[in-house]
Amino acid sequence: MVQPLVFAVGIIGNILSFLVILAPVPTFYRVYKKKSTESFQSVPYAVALLSAMLWLYYALLTSDLLLLSINSIGCLMFTVKLVCSMNLALFGAMVAVLQLCVKGDRRVTLAGGIGASFALAVFVAPLTIIRQVIRTKSVEFMPFWLSFFLTLSAVVWFFYGLLMKDFFVATPNVLGLLFGLAQMVLYVVYKNPKKNAAVSEAAAAGEAQQVEVKDQLQMQLQASPAVAPLDADLEAAASATPEPSADHTDVVIGRRSVVVDIPPPPQPPPALPAVEVA
Repeated sequence: MVQPLVFAVGIIGNILSFLVILAPVPTFYRVYKKKSTESFQSVPYAVALLSAMLWLYYALLTSDLLLLSINSIGCLMFTVKLVCSMNLALFGAMVAVLQLCVKGDRRVTLAGGIGASFALAVFVAPLTIIRQVIRTKSVEFMPFWLSFFLTLSAVVWFFYGLLMKDFFVATPNVLGLLFGLAQMVLYVVYKNPKKNAAVSEAAAAGEAQQVEVKDQLQMQLQASPAVAPLDADLEAAASATPEPSADHTDVVIGRRSVVVDIPPPPQPPPALPAVEVA
């Protein structure tokens, strides 16, 4: 009963892993069509290529046909995306050291541990763009289907490793599930880039309008002669103002003292001469 169940879970895992491998195809086509990688990260694909090669070697050591088949396809697919000489050199060095310097079960243990470490790196790699996603409030350069199928694949391969009692397969997929859920949360938060962009544009427009109004007010203040000078000019204006005479008085308008001429009060009419009446 256990063997058919293990085989069925392994087949499902292979199918989901194949979907993971196919998920970046639209990204590959976009890069090829635009002749530019834009803001897409190459780290996830470089790590995935190295991980697939390491799991291929581990499958050869353990004679696991399911792991062998899917990782062969993975190596081919990710090599199409990029061929990094450093990755190939690192993989070759690891295989050479394990083959020549390590024997027996210890070789399987070391190969499984290294493979599990790089499997974790595959799940973590898409998170390198989280900072950009939060800053731009857009998930345009964080492929949804890659994150989605990585999450499903992590669940299935966890159960496969659990049933096979292979903790090198099961352990990294626990964290893979957590990282996948974190990416799904990002998609829920930033799934509507148009709305987020509209809010950002509205805020930017409001700030620009405030700056424009402020500039206009400053220009009007500078052009108007009736407006009092500012702090530094007030003292100079006050010291240069002559002392008012009796016919002058100070009137305070706003923050400025203005000298205003006051006309003299009207004089009473002259008295008429007295006329004697006979």
